[in-house]
Amino acid sequence: MTKSRTWFAAALTLTVAVALAVAACGGGGGVSASTATSAYGPISIWYSNNAQEVAWGEQMVASWNKLHPGQQVTGEQIPSGQSSEEVIGAAITAGTEPCLIYNTSPASVPDFEKQGGLVPLNDFPGGAAYIEARTGPGASVYKSPDGKYYQLPWKSNPVMIFYNKKEFAKAGISTTNPPLRTYSQFLATAKKLVSSGAAKYAIYPSPSSEFFEAWYDFYPLYAAESGGQELVENNKATFDSAAGQAVAGFWRQLYARNLAGDESYNGDPFADGTAAMAIVGPWAIADYQGVVDWGVVPLPTSQGNSLDTIATFSDAKNVAMYASCKNRGTAWNFLKYSTSLAEDGKLLDMTGQMPMRQGIQQLYASYFKANPAYKEFAAEAAHVIEVPIVPNSVEIWQAFRNDWSESVIFGQERPGQALAAAASQINQLVTGNGEP
Repeated sequence: MTKSRTWFAAALTLTVAVALAVAACGGGGGVSASTATSAYGPISIWYSNNAQEVAWGEQMVASWNKLHPGQQVTGEQIPSGQSSEEVIGAAITAGTEPCLIYNTSPASVPDFEKQGGLVPLNDFPGGAAYIEARTGPGASVYKSPDGKYYQLPWKSNPVMIFYNKKEFAKAGISTTNPPLRTYSQFLATAKKLVSSGAAKYAIYPSPSSEFFEAWYDFYPLYAAESGGQELVENNKATFDSAAGQAVAGFWRQLYARNLAGDESYNGDPFADGTAAMAIVGPWAIADYQGVVDWGVVPLPTSQGNSLDTIATFSDAKNVAMYASCKNRGTAWNFLKYSTSLAEDGKLLDMTGQMPMRQGIQQLYASYFKANPAYKEFAAEAAHVIEVPIVPNSVEIWQAFRNDWSESVIFGQERPGQALAAAASQINQLVTGNGEP
């Protein structure tokens, strides 16, 4: 599994049994919400375990603690486990989760809500206003069906196409303006890369069955092709459509022509030179520095794309407050401190990830001037879509992935039929009529 997955992967093991168990137990550990909302004192937080975010988190906690000796924050990396979602779900069940977790996947929020494990940020004076002022109009997609914010939109990693300039040059393809804008151009370029021997595969997204893998093959291209539609809108699946079929047909051609790998790969095929392209976000810039001489372009569409308008997947991680928190007054103030203009700037500088804040290109102009490789991702950050915040979110993505894998990756069913079947099942899951 590549680093993009380890940062943002969620667990396939959020099973029905676990969901039912936590729903029965509930979250909160007996904390009184009315008392906790205005209580102040020590709190604990978890942040991600990648080196850049650990460094950011440590300096941010130290800064707060110096200013607030009576409201000390203890920060640590999220405990290891099969996935962060599994760890968080178990902690909610046991009532041992920290006040804030800076590693909350939007797709897992409906499940954590079901467990009774999240605090609505609307409970705090000016809570919704703070979120919406910082994030802008895009904040609304992170509302839950009850109209409340159970997560603060924090940072995004808009995904684009990275390409290996050395391999493109070996295949006789332009390294400054590669023909990758349309599906037909992309397929022709992919064929040339492989037939020339420049690379074994043109592109190699993970073919594994975990639900979140759809975020790194289907979903970004569907965002681009559909003009920014989410997988589910107005409680109905959207992808059994011309746009969805176009994306499925494009990927099926890549697999059928052996231009994309369909076997499990131990490592990063792009970093290893096995694949000439990858779908990744700005986190990859630091990882590939000195490893791959890369270029970046927007996602292809059937008719062609434009960097200024093309939609993509956000690959976001957000911050949520958890129900066992007793000193929520401190937690709320700390949450605002950690997502302030200054700390967002430090996050950008230390991790290369995009704070979900309005006008980041203007606010942090000096950063982008010094780090021009990140400019295109900042432009894309204004055109991202999110996973839909709907009931049975994980199960919905798994249903989609199952049909996608069978039809598009392995060719065992016609993609059009598979999309229709997945849409039918997902429509039932959204309304609660399907089996979770």
